[in-house]
Amino acid sequence: MIGYLRGKLISKQPPQLVLDVSGVGYELDAPMSTFYGLPSTGADISLFTHLVIREDAHSLYGFATDRERRMFRELLKVTGIGPKLALSVLSGINVDELLMCVTTGDTDTLVRIPGVGRKTAERLLIEMRDRIKTFGEVSATFSPVMGNAPQGTQQEAFSALVALGYKPAEVTKLLHGIDPAVQSVEEIIRHALKSAIQK
Repeated sequence: MIGYLRGKLISKQPPQLVLDVSGVGYELDAPMSTFYGLPSTGADISLFTHLVIREDAHSLYGFATDRERRMFRELLKVTGIGPKLALSVLSGINVDELLMCVTTGDTDTLVRIPGVGRKTAERLLIEMRDRIKTFGEVSATFSPVMGNAPQGTQQEAFSALVALGYKPAEVTKLLHGIDPAVQSVEEIIRHALKSAIQK
């Protein structure tokens, strides 16, 4: 099992990034919660990782904190939730917000995340109720942000949001009206996801 990687960030195109570790390029998928804190390409970074082995592929997932990875692993234990959906959940809301949803039984917020239907959300709340006790106190804050940026940057954000499971028409609405001052792909995606959760 590969549990941790340290190396140079070669590329980042949400939800995927490439990390050069001693001349070996590792391709990883990461939630947007991790992407928000990534430096520019060329910088050295460290990521906690989780390896998923299947007959047709070996997939590596990267996380900025061990807490994010732990939540990812707990989500994988929920009936009907695989790696892709677990990644989508952690891209839509952060760990504290997810803990708050479980604590308060908030299915409405969960079903706004792409791929999470009502039944999946209810299962998640039931199966996660006892597991979240190991995560400590919840300090979630929900702050919707509406957000527009240069066309090229918006196009990258558009592609990333579609990759996360949103329909193109939904993405167009989410990106419409974003503050022109928002320049980075990660920030545009952050604003769009916050807006989607609050609608």
